[in-house]
Amino acid sequence: MDGIDGRVRSAVDVWLRWLPRWQISTARPRTRICRKCTGSPIARAAGFGPDVPHAVQHALIGRISTIVEDAVDEYTAKNLPLLQRELERAASRKQQAGYQPTEGLSPEFQGLDVDPEPSPGAPFLFTLGELTGTGAGEQAPREPLSDEAKAALRHEIELSDECARATGTAVCLALVEHRPRIAEAVERLVEPQIEALVSDMFRGFDGFGEDRRDGLF
Repeated sequence: MDGIDGRVRSAVDVWLRWLPRWQISTARPRTRICRKCTGSPIARAAGFGPDVPHAVQHALIGRISTIVEDAVDEYTAKNLPLLQRELERAASRKQQAGYQPTEGLSPEFQGLDVDPEPSPGAPFLFTLGELTGTGAGEQAPREPLSDEAKAALRHEIELSDECARATGTAVCLALVEHRPRIAEAVERLVEPQIEALVSDMFRGFDGFGEDRRDGLF
């Protein structure tokens, strides 16, 4: 758990530098539930309320999640040789799987749809999703595991899960300390954009009502 407080502080700092660039007018509506953010304890630790836009939450949750993933990777490399070998094999197979549009993205974009919804009557010439797997190489057959190896691997996976839970708890406790900074940034940079958008919507409704009245009188 060494360095968790510093890593969380750095992640919040990066998010605070990113937030002024976020604009509600360019936010894309989601067509599916985000598995990374829905019910995330990180969102609760950060103090995000239901009115905070998903993209704003996702950007911080993604960076904090990376801290947990990196810690588990470090623990696995040092202590879990069987699991580490399987992960390296999986990474090698992924390299042979061709183009993967979801790989290598910044935490702000990981887990999001890579393509927007097409406009009615205006389909895309091509999408990134359709290019998935382009340039794939031939996959070598996977080496089977003995029953003993499977049991040992399951035990190492349990240890990895324990590390993830412990690190996740430590990360959330550290993140709680940054709630005031997070809340201040949301109030200053996000809420005015939401209020302006709502105000524009109501002005549109008012104008519609005036047009109807003009037609009646």
